Amino acid sequence: MLVRSALALALAAAATLAHADAKVLKKVAPEYPNEAVKKNINAGSVRAKMTIAGDGKVSNVEVVEAEPKRIFDRAAIDALSQWKFEGTGAAQTHEVKLVFKSED
Repeated sequence: MLVRSALALALAAAATLAHADAKVLKKVAPEYPNEAVKKNINAGSVRAKMTIAGDGKVSNVEVVEAEPKRIFDRAAIDALSQWKFEGTGAAQTHEVKLVFKSED
């Protein structure tokens, strides 16, 4: 069985509300979805908005845009939910674009 791994890059990280300099302490790379492999999809991207609690934990992830639609969403949500930011004491939102590319 051919195993493909994902290269996911946080290309555009722009805060959409306060705390424009949200400092990432822990990033978790998403897994390349089996569905994408089965459908021979070699690349895609997901732009997601994360809600970050005051303690720095991600409390919610919402897909804003995805190409192709619904192929990489779950992998992006699962990975981004595990990210950890420096706590600021106040909730904030942060937007990130993850780019998926298969590696043979």
